[in-house]
Amino acid sequence: MAAPLMEKLSESLGSPEPAVRLILSVLVGYPCALLYRQFFFHQPPTVIHLYHAISGLSLAAFNFGTQLYHSALCVLVQFLMMRLMGRTITTVLSSFIFQMAYLLSGYYYTATEEYDIKWTMPQCVLALKLIGLSFDYYDGGQEPSKLNEEQKRSALANVPSLLEVIGFSYFYGGFLVGPQFTLRSYQRLVKGELTDCPGQPPNSVIPAMKRFSLGLLCLVIYAIFSPHYPDSYYLTDEYDAQPFWYRCVFILLWAKVILYKYVSCWVIAEGVCILSGLGYNGLGQNGEHQWDACANMKVWTFETTPLFTGTIASFNINTNAWVARHVFKRLKFLGNKLLSQVTALAFLAIWHGTHSGYLLCFSMEFIIVNVERQAQALVRDSPLLTRLANSPLYPLIYLVQQFIHWLFMGYPLVPFCLFTYDKWLRVYSSIYFCGHIFFFTLYLVIPYLRKVLVPRKERSEKKED
Repeated sequence: MAAPLMEKLSESLGSPEPAVRLILSVLVGYPCALLYRQFFFHQPPTVIHLYHAISGLSLAAFNFGTQLYHSALCVLVQFLMMRLMGRTITTVLSSFIFQMAYLLSGYYYTATEEYDIKWTMPQCVLALKLIGLSFDYYDGGQEPSKLNEEQKRSALANVPSLLEVIGFSYFYGGFLVGPQFTLRSYQRLVKGELTDCPGQPPNSVIPAMKRFSLGLLCLVIYAIFSPHYPDSYYLTDEYDAQPFWYRCVFILLWAKVILYKYVSCWVIAEGVCILSGLGYNGLGQNGEHQWDACANMKVWTFETTPLFTGTIASFNINTNAWVARHVFKRLKFLGNKLLSQVTALAFLAIWHGTHSGYLLCFSMEFIIVNVERQAQALVRDSPLLTRLANSPLYPLIYLVQQFIHWLFMGYPLVPFCLFTYDKWLRVYSSIYFCGHIFFFTLYLVIPYLRKVLVPRKERSEKKED
C-alpha cells in the first residue's frame, strides 16, 4: 500500500521517490520529538533508548528497506570493539579503519554518475558518529590533565550499553542527514538535562518552529529554482555555445541554488533537535537561552559574508567541527599546521566518496582558503588598502567581492556535483580553467604586492613573528 502511495506522491511533486521519502522522514522527526516530550521525557533511560532506537530504525526501513542491515552491522561491530578492546588506541584505530572501509566499500559498489539517495547517505553520517564515539570512549580512560576542554566535555566516564549506542546512533533528529553530536550530549538529553526548565520538557517549540519555517523557505526556493539550473545543463552543447560571461554567471547562480538542497535539510533537521531538547546550548552572554548546539548552518552569515572562509564556517558546521576535533587537532603531533590542514581536507574528500570530483573540490578549497588568508593579511597590513576598505567606497567593493566570492565558490562545486573526470573537465575547459588561473595568479602576485603596499617595518615584524 505504501509503495503505490509514495509513487503517486513522487509523481505529483515531480521529485524522485527516494528524495520524497527522505524529506518526509526528516519532517517525521517533529512528531517523533513531540511524542518524546509528551510521553517519554520522564521515562527511565532504557525506555527512552528503546523509543529512539525503534523510531530511528523505522525511518531507516522506510527509506532503505532491508539495506538498514548495513548501519545495524556497523553499530554492533562498534559496540563489540569497545567492549572487547577496551579504552585503547587499538580501539580507535580499529574503529576508524572498519567504519571508513565499510563506507568506502559501499561507495564503490553502489556508485553511479548521478547523485543517488541510498543507504550510503546516512552511513557517512553514522561513520563519523561511531568513529567519534571511539575517540570519546578512549578519552574517558585518559588523565584529565592530558585532555583539552572540548575532549573533557565529550569523554565517556562509563561504558555505554548496546541499547544506549543504538538509541544514540538511530536518534531520529540526526540519523539521516545529521547533525553530528556526541554520546555525552545524547546522555544528557535522556537524563532530561537539556532543558531551560529543570524537570520539564524544554520551552523549545517556538525556536524549533523558527528553524522549521526557515528550512521550509529554503526548500521552496530550491524547488522553484533548481529546475532552471540543472547540473545536466553543463554537459549540453547549448551551454558550450553561450558567451564566456554567461557560463560564468550560470555557475554563480547554480551554486547559490544547489546549496539550498543541503541548507533546507540541515535547518529542518536542526529544528527537530531543538524541539527534542538536544539543541539546547545553555545560557548566552546576555543570559538568554541558546538553542544552537546542533546548528549545522548559520544562514545569515552564509547569505551575507563576502569571504570564502565565512561561507565554509557557516556551512555544514557540525561536520567541520567533527573533522577539526578528531582529525586536525589530533594531528598536532605532526608539528605542521599546513600538513594537518591538508590531511583533514583529504579525509573530507574521501569521506564524501570515491569520485575524483571530491578530491578536486577540496584541493581547490585548500588553495582558495590560503590565498584568501594571504589577501586578508595584505589588506590588514597595508595602510592604503585598510583606508580603502574603510572608505565610503566599501559598498561597491562589497558587491564586487560578493560577485567574485560566489563565482569562485561555485567553481569547486562543479566537480563536487558532477563527480567524474570527463564531466568536470569539460566544464572547466569551457571556461578556460579561470578559477585555477585566478587563484594561482593571486598566489604569485600577493607577495610582490606586499613589498609595494606594506611598509618595510610591518613586513619585518611579521617575518619575526
